[in-house]
Amino acid sequence: MRHSNIACFGYGKTTRAIARAYGPCTFFDDKVTKPFTDEDGNKLKPTSEFDTRAFTLEIPSPGFPPSHPLIQEATHLISEYDFFTSKMPFSIWISGTNGKTTTTQMIEHLLTDKGAISGGNIGTPLAEMSPDAPLWILETSSFSMHYNKTSCPNIYALLPVTPDHVSWHGSMEAYYEAKLKPLSMMREGEAIILPKMFANVPTKGFKIGYETEHDLAKYFDFDVSRIKFKGAFLMDALISMGIDKILYDRCDYEKINAFILDPHRQEEFRDARNRLWINDSKATNIDATLAACRTYADATIHLVLGGDDKGVNLEELFVPLKAYDIHVYAIGSNALRLKELCLQYAIPCTLCHTLDVAVEQISKVHTRKTIAMLSPAAASLDQFSSYAQRGNLFKQLAMATK
Repeated sequence: MRHSNIACFGYGKTTRAIARAYGPCTFFDDKVTKPFTDEDGNKLKPTSEFDTRAFTLEIPSPGFPPSHPLIQEATHLISEYDFFTSKMPFSIWISGTNGKTTTTQMIEHLLTDKGAISGGNIGTPLAEMSPDAPLWILETSSFSMHYNKTSCPNIYALLPVTPDHVSWHGSMEAYYEAKLKPLSMMREGEAIILPKMFANVPTKGFKIGYETEHDLAKYFDFDVSRIKFKGAFLMDALISMGIDKILYDRCDYEKINAFILDPHRQEEFRDARNRLWINDSKATNIDATLAACRTYADATIHLVLGGDDKGVNLEELFVPLKAYDIHVYAIGSNALRLKELCLQYAIPCTLCHTLDVAVEQISKVHTRKTIAMLSPAAASLDQFSSYAQRGNLFKQLAMATK
């Protein structure tokens, strides 16, 4: 079915996929200054030319904030998820502040034999997912759910929620509200795995609350000692195994242990002297770094911190860091700020500015009993092209130490 009166806000991956399947469409994008038509016949126009009277549907790209003029002017707004409600098969949605991608990948890994496919934030837009697949696993952000009015999952797994995207949503309460929106639409018999802090949120679904990994292990009767993952990844694994058990009443330790984590996520490797280094370059926010520290809490940690922190309140990082035996090596555009906070919280710190200096300084004191970890709690673009480039350089430098 073709639609000639769909307006897409933002010329991005999600909306372009919709246009390929249902278009051509008319796109309104902040980067467009003069109208033109692309190779697929879509019209691209400046946002100033939008007139809601010309359209019957208006679909925003994920991340279009409620404050944007296009959202304010639209009268036929529909989310990507609501647009595909009628074609969506049995679905599992994964949300939370950190760990969505890994959990989504783990669930797909466990349910591949059942024909499950994954999409959403994980990379495949809903428009490119087969409606004939028996099961969709969707990595779902608060952005995606904010505009939902009808679409909801059959199983919803909510990972721990910590402050994030507050400026987009307008408040922490609004961020929570977006994360919890599916609960109000779920039906009796549908399962919801969520932090106990949200246990009182009304829903017809069946709630399984947790505070720690051990709560999940106890509820589902899993033996944690038989699972290879640690820290935050143990939580991801237990939620994934829990969903497999809810649906198919099975527990496959061998299969979950065969899952391979993406690079740059608590990636362990050893140098020529058999010293342990951890590449956690993908930890671009405070919560991800604290999760890594919890994983190695029993050891002395030489921690490389720093980069573009986008002005977040770093007090939320340093208060918990005091509980660990830790030495900070500060790099990146916020290195001086990190140094000052280390002084304030009495945490040993070496001001390095660059990653090569940090690795050099760590190598002087690192032993087989300590942990050397890059988990920067900041984005990489102040000094690198990506978190992957940062992580690869860290591994290269560490492996070259003598």
